[in-house]
Amino acid sequence: MNGNSTLASDPASLVAEVEALGERLQRVRDSVGRVIFGQQEVVEHTLITLLSGGHCLLVGVPGLGKTKLVETLGSVLGLDARRVQFTPDLMPADIIGSEVLEEAEDGRRAFRFLPGPVFCQLLMADEINRASPRTQSALLQAMQEQKVAVAGHVHPLPLPFHVLATQNPIEQEGTYPLPEAQLDRFLLEVEITYPDEAAERAMLLATTGARDDRPVQALTAAELIAAQALIRRIPVGEGVLDAILRLVRGARPEHSADPMIRKQLAWGPGPRAAQALMLATRARAVLDGRLAPSVEDVLALAQPVLRHRMALNFSARAEGVQVAEVIETLKAQLG
Repeated sequence: MNGNSTLASDPASLVAEVEALGERLQRVRDSVGRVIFGQQEVVEHTLITLLSGGHCLLVGVPGLGKTKLVETLGSVLGLDARRVQFTPDLMPADIIGSEVLEEAEDGRRAFRFLPGPVFCQLLMADEINRASPRTQSALLQAMQEQKVAVAGHVHPLPLPFHVLATQNPIEQEGTYPLPEAQLDRFLLEVEITYPDEAAERAMLLATTGARDDRPVQALTAAELIAAQALIRRIPVGEGVLDAILRLVRGARPEHSADPMIRKQLAWGPGPRAAQALMLATRARAVLDGRLAPSVEDVLALAQPVLRHRMALNFSARAEGVQVAEVIETLKAQLG
């Protein structure tokens, strides 16, 4: 394959590493499947996010297992996981920590930093849109730079560091819409819907009895970091690269060749969307047991990568147009 600067010097070694990773990831999916029922695509997209080294925004009504999914992934992947319930009165210090003045036995006083819950490897930001913009900005630095600054001192976060945030799409009273800059930091926006009848039946039988299935650890934090590095070494063909560029650039009103899309969009995705697709398609290929991504991976991930990175203008919203419809039009143009 051409068009990729990260080709391994030893292709046979890369193939062996990818196959071994695929086997470990299958154990991860099996372990998660013991606890999470009927959400295979949600689990897949969340694992893709973690393998790509990114953050994920989980959107769904209450009671669909978003919190349970994050807890389960923390256990299965061997990560230090913590949860923060976002509320309107939550302050930045409640997330990143603060400095306190302490007095020693000899009477000397000094400031000591008390780290907040963000100092973990997997942070669940529950109902993230309920926090004020000031608190959102504190989390934004942690998501982008993997460090926080308090009183002029920079404190690095543990590695790996991932934010899995949840958002209720129905109840919007008392919420603060996430700023576009923060939305862009989420690699994928994953929509969680109701499970089908068979999955809900299995869930009822498994969760209301005397026996409670526990997830089994199938990976370690160090192995996840190694997997993230391996994902970046997987070759991407020219056809996939061209599909990513056509899709992302076609979603911008300035670059789109479709007059209808130019008429409907207020703004489109930036280069970070293309970067997200490049990484996510590689991760999806490995999860499926393949050695390289295809255009099919690009089409499958177009919605979760793009829908939170573009917006319709007023006239399109007034006509009832949905962002998802525009993305489906762009996918159709790829053939």
